Amino acid sequence: MEFPQFRKLENGRSLYKITAPDQFIELQQIGSNWFVYTFELQQFPDLLRLQDMLSCQVPFEVLDAKHFNHIYQQTTQPNV
Repeated sequence: MEFPQFRKLENGRSLYKITAPDQFIELQQIGSNWFVYTFELQQFPDLLRLQDMLSCQVPFEVLDAKHFNHIYQQTTQPNV
């Protein structure tokens, strides 16, 4: 499988950029704000959840990279 892969929760409030078999970036919407979290997985249950994301098990769906990147650009501050 090639990386990155993009997924979202079916409610659209969490977006994922899977960068490796054990790493991903999550964009989570809380209210009107988006927050960025980076994960490097080591625990077996977390790795299984990532496999569910990759195989699009409910509640995960495929996400367009453009949509992820659009939201991601709104959440990060430019380096000064």
